[in-house]
Amino acid sequence: MEYKFEEMTQERAEDIAFNWHYNGEFSFYDMESDQEDLVEFLDPDKRGNSHFVVINGTEVMGFFSFNKVAESTIDLGLGMRPDLTGNGNGLIFLIAGIDFAKAKYNPEKITLSVATFNQRAIKVYKKLGFEEDETFMQDTNGSRYEFLKMIYY
Repeated sequence: MEYKFEEMTQERAEDIAFNWHYNGEFSFYDMESDQEDLVEFLDPDKRGNSHFVVINGTEVMGFFSFNKVAESTIDLGLGMRPDLTGNGNGLIFLIAGIDFAKAKYNPEKITLSVATFNQRAIKVYKKLGFEEDETFMQDTNGSRYEFLKMIYY
């Protein structure tokens, strides 16, 4: 697959926020599930130039956010279009995001945080070489959830 990264426009942010809905326990990742995250995702000033959509041909496949958290560390956020999840697309999508981050930001390490119930994603992250760092509790989506911080060197 040929993935192209483009800075996220307001129109695309709104489409993702209001039209992407995940099934079952993964509805946790619906943008509308957490108002604070939703407001941040929809605010172009808060998004800045760190959010990108991933396009294959003319189709939006997903998005990545890249936030510098230390001099040589990028924290990664990502989302794949709901109908593409659970079908073996995650690894190639993640590789594209890591390659983009390396080319654009040249980080020494990349971190991400994932809800611990999302074993499907954790498996993909580990397959690519992410290592477990620590677990922590975070208030989100109207409750408190356990997350796993992972690091890629």
